[in-house]
Amino acid sequence: MFDGRWREAVDRKTQPAGRRLVRMGLTPDVLTASGLVFAAATAVVVGTGHLRLAIPLLVLTGFHDLLDGPVARASGTASMRGAFFDSVTDRVADAVLLGGVAWYLVAAREGELALLPLAVLGVASLVSYERAKAESLGVRVANGGVFGSLMERAERMILLGVGFLASWLLVPILWALLGLTFVTAVARLVRVWR
Repeated sequence: MFDGRWREAVDRKTQPAGRRLVRMGLTPDVLTASGLVFAAATAVVVGTGHLRLAIPLLVLTGFHDLLDGPVARASGTASMRGAFFDSVTDRVADAVLLGGVAWYLVAAREGELALLPLAVLGVASLVSYERAKAESLGVRVANGGVFGSLMERAERMILLGVGFLASWLLVPILWALLGLTFVTAVARLVRVWR
């Protein structure tokens, strides 16, 4: 929803921060790469069982991802290469974060539930792929309405952060993530198919 419905409003709000960061000498690629570093740190913290400590790290990861675009636009360096780098880095960060959750579940002796974050990752990758493929085929809006934008990356990270509030919340949140992300993938498929 943030990417689909509220992207313009979010961009307007983050433009001043983008200009300030450019004045500080930051580049969009540095923000993108450092966001991946924070994602890896978050995964390690989660994997070692420190769920609440992971929340501020996840927020920092999100801020890097939120601000790399405004910095690119403010500095006049927005490019297809940068957009590609950002998109690929987002997928790697998703894999790293959910890998950290799987590590945590294995360490907590949750058995087969350790596969749940991998299922979420698979369906989340499908959502991203559907959008990219649809756009490459000339379908401008591939989100499929409300349900097609229900669980994009920002929403997944927010919900995952809620799961880090308490260990008993994590598995139910992962099930919700899987279900809602699956609905998003199906809605996008239907939209593009039509």
